[in-house]
Amino acid sequence: MSDPTPAAELSLTGTGTGTGTGTVTGRGLLGDAWLELRRSPMFWISAILIALVLLLVLVPGLVADAEKTSSLTGGCQLSDSLQAPSAEHWFGTDQQGCDVFALTVFGARPSVTVGVIGVVTTTLIGVVIGLTAGYFGRWVDAVLSRIVDVFYGLPLILGGIVLLTAVRLPGIWGVVLVLTLLGWVPAARLVRSTTIEGKNQDYTLAARALGASDGRIMFRHILPNAIGPSIVLAVISLGAFIAVEATFSFLGLGIQPPVFSWGTMISDAQSVFFAAPWTLLFPAAFLSMTVLAFILLGDAVRDALDPKARRA
Repeated sequence: MSDPTPAAELSLTGTGTGTGTGTVTGRGLLGDAWLELRRSPMFWISAILIALVLLLVLVPGLVADAEKTSSLTGGCQLSDSLQAPSAEHWFGTDQQGCDVFALTVFGARPSVTVGVIGVVTTTLIGVVIGLTAGYFGRWVDAVLSRIVDVFYGLPLILGGIVLLTAVRLPGIWGVVLVLTLLGWVPAARLVRSTTIEGKNQDYTLAARALGASDGRIMFRHILPNAIGPSIVLAVISLGAFIAVEATFSFLGLGIQPPVFSWGTMISDAQSVFFAAPWTLLFPAAFLSMTVLAFILLGDAVRDALDPKARRA
């Protein structure tokens, strides 16, 4: 006998709000979502901004000269220190005479890299814990839910400061470690709620009656229901994680010289802000634009995947 429900069947749910659900085929869901996204100005604005950021991350050399980011290469001269924006230095120069435009462009890669790795690790951990807790329930759910509650009560920034100070692991991997250990809770809570709802659906009960194993039911029928909301959460979290990296780097606990990011640039610029505000404003503007772009994209994808969550 064939599987009573296609593997691609998805249940439209809100991002953990518990609003109504509907069931459509995966093909129809993706097609309807793409049609809705194409009509959304917010989607196109955020997509264009993110595409520009990814261009800076992948091929920064196309728009800036790496030599202008370091005095070791002779690209930074103290005689050029704190020059205002000009035709030669579009964003001006910093205290070391380095080109702020080049620093801003090449500083995108560490910031975005931390965000991407952090989103991947936290999503994987959250999916495993949430799926296990929601599906098996009883004492398994009780134990895992209490663990989730403990981590939920730990502020990410404060917990990260304590952890980075204790382990003394500066740089990209230190921030990734913090995000991995403390940032998986929202994904776990979201997947758990979706799993609890999905395991009582008719197609799940039918699969169990036909003798499907727990693993097949979890990954073939229930997990696809969490894909849409999890994608939305991951996109929004990516922007948040980039901001978290900037915060840690600003405090001197994240990325440190000779590696630099938008956070380290803002930290270095604070002492000369009134004399040379461009050293802070440009990296801060790129940071804000990137975070906002990912949040807007997440909102647009959420509205497209879940029509009942769309704003009037």
